[in-house]
Amino acid sequence: MWRLSPGARLKLTKGDVMIEVKSIDKPDERRDFPKGHLELCELTGLSFGVATFEPGWRWSESVKPIAGTDSCEVHHNGFVVRGTLHIRMDDGTEAEVGPGEVFVCTPGHDAWVVGDEQAVVYDFAGGASEYAKA
Repeated sequence: MWRLSPGARLKLTKGDVMIEVKSIDKPDERRDFPKGHLELCELTGLSFGVATFEPGWRWSESVKPIAGTDSCEVHHNGFVVRGTLHIRMDDGTEAEVGPGEVFVCTPGHDAWVVGDEQAVVYDFAGGASEYAKA
């Protein structure tokens, strides 16, 4: 059995069998934007992002200028670790997601931090690799 130290990266392959491990403490990439950032780990078949949003962060103000689209066009499969986000779809549908909640959000939305607490969101296999990218 392999045991990895924190921050280690490993990819083992044998035929069709593969194990790949990375630590979120050492992301492959960090993307900074006003009032937040995304740390990204790219694995085979998975883009995993840890998004940190400060109070006052709003997609339409912080990321829209980078993305160049009217609303967020990324599909998210998310888990909220800390804080609360409000999501408004382009059709007007709205929801809030908070700590311990898992959510799926299709393209075409705006989102913002609710309250004075930093929001931390894990994004699995959705569009993490395209988020906050020109």
